[in-house]
Amino acid sequence: MFKKYTALFRMRFVNGLQYRLAALAGISTQFFWGFMEILLYRAFYQANAEAFPMEFPALVSYIWLQQAFLTLYMSWFFEGEIFDAIISGNVAYELCRPLNLYAFWFVRSVATRVAKAALRCFPVLIVAFLLPEPFRMRLPVSLPVFLLFLATMVGALLLTVSMTMVIYGLTFFTMTPAGLRMIFLSVADFCAGSLVPLPFLPDRIKAILELLPFASVQNLPFRIYSGDIAGMGILRGVLLQIFWIVAMVMAGVLIFRAAMRRVCVQGG
Repeated sequence: MFKKYTALFRMRFVNGLQYRLAALAGISTQFFWGFMEILLYRAFYQANAEAFPMEFPALVSYIWLQQAFLTLYMSWFFEGEIFDAIISGNVAYELCRPLNLYAFWFVRSVATRVAKAALRCFPVLIVAFLLPEPFRMRLPVSLPVFLLFLATMVGALLLTVSMTMVIYGLTFFTMTPAGLRMIFLSVADFCAGSLVPLPFLPDRIKAILELLPFASVQNLPFRIYSGDIAGMGILRGVLLQIFWIVAMVMAGVLIFRAAMRRVCVQGG
């Protein structure tokens, strides 16, 4: 059974590597957006650096990591093929496969995101490390911190995909996924720190958002890398991330089971 999912991951990953021109266009956009953000924050930091909760070098690393791994954690990315299969009724063909539907879609979603990130992250990271100060991305403070960063990156990917799987599952009970996608996108982008890093928010709002699953996505690994989280903050963040991965996977599995038992797919 494991070999089937490994083969599926490899097939989807290789297929995702074919879109090189789209990746090139995305890289240029991410460079522009990253520089724009850094320059904007730099203007504020030059006015009063002490008023901000993150050191400027840590913020620069956070922004470059955000741009390098945008496709890995982007909340607005959903596979149109999956939505089309649900709405049209073609999901019936998927159910004929000797695979668990939840696991099948989970693996293909992970592979697609990893393939997109593999094409884009290295050029962004290489250039970010070669830039002059204060725009240069800095190295992590130690090897253990870097290993924790990698571990939480994997956890953040699993959490991102598990949340999208909940949206796919809920689509079985709706006429269209448009509403679900809009709500998820609006909430996730803000709560994950995609628009504004969570440390910049008011303390009361930040305390609430840090307990939500969205804060365990890019907010956690990127702040670990930049040194903005240390000690017990890392332990608390890792435990929360594990909790939300398990909770979201369980929720997704239960929704899919309910859908397979009770829902008449639109068009099928």
